[in-house]
Amino acid sequence: MKITRNLPEQLILDHTPWLFSLLFGGMAFLFFGIGLALMMSGEFFGLIFALAGGGIGGLVFFMIARRVQLILDAQSGQITLRRRTLLGYSEETHALADLREAILEETTTSKGGRTYRPSLYLTGMSEGIHPVLKVYTNTGGPRQAVNAINTWLDAHRAGENAEQQ
Repeated sequence: MKITRNLPEQLILDHTPWLFSLLFGGMAFLFFGIGLALMMSGEFFGLIFALAGGGIGGLVFFMIARRVQLILDAQSGQITLRRRTLLGYSEETHALADLREAILEETTTSKGGRTYRPSLYLTGMSEGIHPVLKVYTNTGGPRQAVNAINTWLDAHRAGENAEQQ
């Protein structure tokens, strides 16, 4: 996740997998185009090539082309988690006061590797662990997001305590 705004009153993190979306979208377009060219030259195999290659690439493109935005807003006292895909939009909100910490969820792959995703540990009405991203990755992005959230949250709480005194 990328930090797009880090101010005392607001933290915004974004995740948009542009590279993979473009890669699989281009792959679908390429396979479909090759299959179409083969069909136009009289090869029946071109139909299978276009449907299988273009269909699989297109399906993967629709699955990974998404934007996730996490907003921690001190002024409104809310956490907003927005998800936008090619097929829809969802938004969930929680009270910022219910956020205890960001945690790094970990899982082990079938080959023994470790992958991670950032999640929020909430109390109150929404008690439990709420994943920010639905997918796990082996990059440093989830750890960076967790560190940014916890650092911002600590600074926010320190500011609130200073105001109360």
